[in-house]
Amino acid sequence: MKKLILVLIGLLVLALGGGYSYVRFGLPNRAEPRAGKVDASPARVERGKYLFEVVAGCGDCHSVVDEKRFAMPVVPGGFAKGKQFPPAGEGVLVAPNLTPDPETGSGRWTDGQLIRAIREGIGHDGRPLFPGMPYTEYANMSDEDVESVVAYIRTIPPVSNRLPGSQITFPMNLIMRMVPAPVASVPAVNKADRVAYGAYLTKISGCQFCHTPFVKGQTVKEKLFGGGHEFEIAPGARAVSINLTPEPKTGIGTMSEAQFLDKFYQYKEYAEKGSPVIRPELNTVMPWLGLARMEPDDLKAIYAYLRTIPAVENAVVSHPDAPENKR
Repeated sequence: MKKLILVLIGLLVLALGGGYSYVRFGLPNRAEPRAGKVDASPARVERGKYLFEVVAGCGDCHSVVDEKRFAMPVVPGGFAKGKQFPPAGEGVLVAPNLTPDPETGSGRWTDGQLIRAIREGIGHDGRPLFPGMPYTEYANMSDEDVESVVAYIRTIPPVSNRLPGSQITFPMNLIMRMVPAPVASVPAVNKADRVAYGAYLTKISGCQFCHTPFVKGQTVKEKLFGGGHEFEIAPGARAVSINLTPEPKTGIGTMSEAQFLDKFYQYKEYAEKGSPVIRPELNTVMPWLGLARMEPDDLKAIYAYLRTIPAVENAVVSHPDAPENKR
């Protein structure tokens, strides 16, 4: 019996060692980046600017922002230059410099490497990207749109800003190796189908990602768009995403299309003239300043899609650390 137990322990050790070796050295699953350069026509660059700055919100994470002001606007000179986030449980996360600076930014990355990073979560050097970068959502981005984003990135004025690489701790440094997956060609969605196009926009803009609760790093699929995803804005200050399902009591079931659009457009003045200083516990990670510039037809498509998703009853307090919400 003792010999059998030792054999079983040995087999378990071998299995664990083999599994570790596979994850550590056999992953991530990756394909070679596509060759060639994307078309950089004025129309495509303009579309890419809209996607980068408004819809996908790339600049929100890859820019230096003023965390003391409402919705954290980009500081002058801080656009797309990258930044290091405060240390968290997963380690030190760095969003790289996306400007086309050849020494510290994306200037030497190929268009194919940029496309692969955006949609597949593989960096230009072959490493897996931390899944806080929503590449699992951007995997839905059409070929036309992802090429437009790359075309726009090439036009951003280069900024020299050398940053360290991310340092992710165990076990996330292994878990993140299992997430990336190659993406085949993605066709464009018919904009005339408002519900289908709205579904597409909610994916590439992160609506589903941010407005679905997470448990142990995984989205709770039965509560899609139900709100409850917590974000730490500052020490002791959290923001919680609201319920976007058409549930009438705790979601947006009673909100009309006009009210939905007005909710976004009420922040247009902040987007154009600057947002005010706000207490940390009342601030938000919702990218209102970018989304306030979204085209009306796109917001209408999102609204149309949200009306079709299953209603989830989930009451949310969006700013639980505000003194007025602790009574």
